[in-house]
Amino acid sequence: MNEIEFNAPDYFNCDELFTEEHLLIRSAIRDWVDRSVKPVIEGFAERNEFPRHLIKEMGEMGALGPFIPEEYGGAGLDYTAYGLIMQELERGDSGIRSAASVQSSLVMYPLNRYGSEEQKKKFLPLLAKGEIIGCFGLTEPDYGSDPGGMKTRLTRKGDHYLLNGAKMWITNSSIADVSIVWAKDDEGIVRGIVLEKGIKGLTAPMTHGKWSLRASVTGELVFDDVIVTEDMILPLASGLKAPLSCLNSARYGIAWGAIGAAMDCYDAAVRYSLERKQFNRPIGSFQLQQKKLAEALTEITKAQLLCWRLGQLRSEDRATPGQISMAKRNNVFMALNIARELRQVLGAMGITGDFPMMRHMMNLESVITYEGTHDVHLLITGADITGIQAFK
Repeated sequence: MNEIEFNAPDYFNCDELFTEEHLLIRSAIRDWVDRSVKPVIEGFAERNEFPRHLIKEMGEMGALGPFIPEEYGGAGLDYTAYGLIMQELERGDSGIRSAASVQSSLVMYPLNRYGSEEQKKKFLPLLAKGEIIGCFGLTEPDYGSDPGGMKTRLTRKGDHYLLNGAKMWITNSSIADVSIVWAKDDEGIVRGIVLEKGIKGLTAPMTHGKWSLRASVTGELVFDDVIVTEDMILPLASGLKAPLSCLNSARYGIAWGAIGAAMDCYDAAVRYSLERKQFNRPIGSFQLQQKKLAEALTEITKAQLLCWRLGQLRSEDRATPGQISMAKRNNVFMALNIARELRQVLGAMGITGDFPMMRHMMNLESVITYEGTHDVHLLITGADITGIQAFK
């Protein structure tokens, strides 16, 4: 296609709501995605291969754990900046944003909030630079939406513990240098454990045959009498609320990220609709194509405003889990529908790797399920409305 001048959708002038720092950060990540991600991502997705070199580049830009204090290697940014970074990364690919989300919200966040000073100093600066990669082990083969039922156990044996069990659907598992794992101790209390790569009894087999998130590493974590000492346990994490707080941070980033995927599909569809001609007219001049584009822009705009306000609340430490769930559910559903609808604007070309719609669509089928399924997030809102938890 010939280049047609087109900017990211901002129909309600949302850019005026952001600070100059926010816009500079977004611009830097956007330029990097256009330069380093978009030209290669289709090939990596086709090969079912993760572009591991991009982790280091994201670290160099400050895109990993940007809300972590500067003393531990982070950028000390607010959550709106974090959201904008996730938006731009997912404009490139959900797998790239997933890697950054896991590193930031599921590894660095719990280390910073629940870790000892020694754990923070040892791991956070390296994770922030992308010099090491992390993963997060909560979901189990038999327990996804009900993490409280986990079977992984941390059993005391004199001056140490033994960790046994398994986790699955773990992003970065087989390439992770450090894993944040959750298990129940002898009293049934959920504890967080920091495991380093190479420890005896830990294996991380890859998951094969994925049709979604193909440019991302997914696998398992299997624990067979892994010896855990007291200094490997997150001292301030006790109970299920600890891992759930990590999920809230990740879900927040996903809510922003989904907007990026929708923006990429919208951009491609608008460009194509102005160039492709049928019946001697650009297809963008026909009513049904304009309907699709107008509806997509409307939904993107609503999602932008939702995340802008959520970012304010999160930066003020006032965002509730229910508000985060609502935004995650709404925005991922929105992005998936836009990928499906705008693929039709491109006709048969929309299923090819020349355009991003099918890749985003397949990725979003995972995003709508992980970090809480579409239906469970709906029930979280329902519980807020009625005061009754329907999933217990």
